[in-house]
Amino acid sequence: MDFCIIFDLDGTLIDSREDLSIAVNLMRKDFGLEELSVETITSYVGNGTRKLVERSLAGTCVDIELAIQLMKQHYLEHLTDRTTLYEGVSEGLAELHAWGVPLSVITNKPIIPCQKILEHHKLMNLFGAVIGGDSGFALKPDPESLTHVVRKFSVSPVNSWILGDNYTDMESGRRAGLKRCFAEYGFGWRAEEKPDAEVASFAGFVDFIKTF
Repeated sequence: MDFCIIFDLDGTLIDSREDLSIAVNLMRKDFGLEELSVETITSYVGNGTRKLVERSLAGTCVDIELAIQLMKQHYLEHLTDRTTLYEGVSEGLAELHAWGVPLSVITNKPIIPCQKILEHHKLMNLFGAVIGGDSGFALKPDPESLTHVVRKFSVSPVNSWILGDNYTDMESGRRAGLKRCFAEYGFGWRAEEKPDAEVASFAGFVDFIKTF
């Protein structure tokens, strides 16, 4: 195979909106603040934990560093309460893996919760690389982590794909020279990015790759 596939995590492989919201609202409760809606918190997701916490506390005088610590702890305690795989993810990843395509996950989520979620859903062994937001690379939309994975697999970037649901995925893919597929079923937004393809489901992406 002269290509690899890089996947975003939240909004692409997993629907984590409710558990992220639980963690954010427990953190806000620690400071005596009222809850935010799932929709509001979801709109803050995509640029890493710090940005999520900062956006969730906008207009307050809360210590951001303490809030980040609290939010991370709450999230670790509720990682898999309500988080689910999107339909077709388990079967689709297994099919791509069996086909021999090098697969990886690159997320702005910290690596420990990322790994725990993948392990919970028995997916870790399908990926040749898993990179989190604190794995030593710049966060997406910086292309550094994508370029690293392409080199690790010794494949062509122009033949490789990134599947994601946010502009951070699409921009990082563009800057790394990859083909980009936008996951319309996710909860991010693509801003002004113009992907090479769009899919309405994970199964649709797998079917698309088969024709590639």
